[in-house]
Amino acid sequence: MKRSDFQRSDFQFADRQRVRWAEIDAQQIVFNGHYLTYFDTAVGAWWRALALPYHETMKSLDGDLFVRKATLEYVGSARYDEQLEVGVRCQRIGSSSMTIVCAVFRGEDLLVHGELVYVFADPVAQVSKPIPSALRAAIEAFEAGEPVVEVRVGSWAELGEQASAIRQAVFVDEQKIPAEMEWDVADAGCIHAVAFNRFGMPLATGRLLEHVPGVAKIGRMAVVRSMRGGRVGRAVLEALMREGRARGYAEAVLHAQLSARGFYLRAGFVQRGEVFEEAGIGHVEMVRALA
Repeated sequence: MKRSDFQRSDFQFADRQRVRWAEIDAQQIVFNGHYLTYFDTAVGAWWRALALPYHETMKSLDGDLFVRKATLEYVGSARYDEQLEVGVRCQRIGSSSMTIVCAVFRGEDLLVHGELVYVFADPVAQVSKPIPSALRAAIEAFEAGEPVVEVRVGSWAELGEQASAIRQAVFVDEQKIPAEMEWDVADAGCIHAVAFNRFGMPLATGRLLEHVPGVAKIGRMAVVRSMRGGRVGRAVLEALMREGRARGYAEAVLHAQLSARGFYLRAGFVQRGEVFEEAGIGHVEMVRALA
């Protein structure tokens, strides 16, 4: 395939971006150097789609990825306020380097494409090292369309250690919810779900309990900061809804933080009632049929 023949459908993953005023030049088109920023932003989103928190993953592998070469070819021009999609895919993984192909599309029109060659290396000495087999396998599986997370469902005794670590980081440390409000006796009897990536890292959690007969309540939904927007939370939510159906519940109810309302709307929930406060944070009740 010629590089100029790239189609939007050639990319399993694409990051949506919008041209900002500061990115256009005197010709009223995007200045050429900004496309590398578009590429870099999209590659960051690609790592989220892989369910691999970049810094934590590289630390666990005792290495890091350094750009060795970047090339771009310009086919067309983007203009202010246009919505773009930046496709990203791993074209090749060698012994110590990997090639990422990126392409910028406006609709189906190819505007810019290029390659980023990364070298896996010691993070201090910056001397190249072989790409770890676990990283290679995770990337190849993603590009083949395989799931990037495994959601485990079980009791607090089975999943409490991982679930509590995520909830502590999100609710107590980040959102400043008092610890005494976060932990309750219900945990011991709830069904819990935790999403793990291919490195065994816990990334998201939630729980399910009976609200009233026939109605399940989903709660304590939390996703680690670096993975938000990467569909990990959706995987946990769907696992809890499947568990609710299996247990015979006809409906699921939850209290959504206002910042997460859109997430639940996209998952088929509808708002019921007015805004209220829990732990000093605005919430709305949302429901969805499970039958």
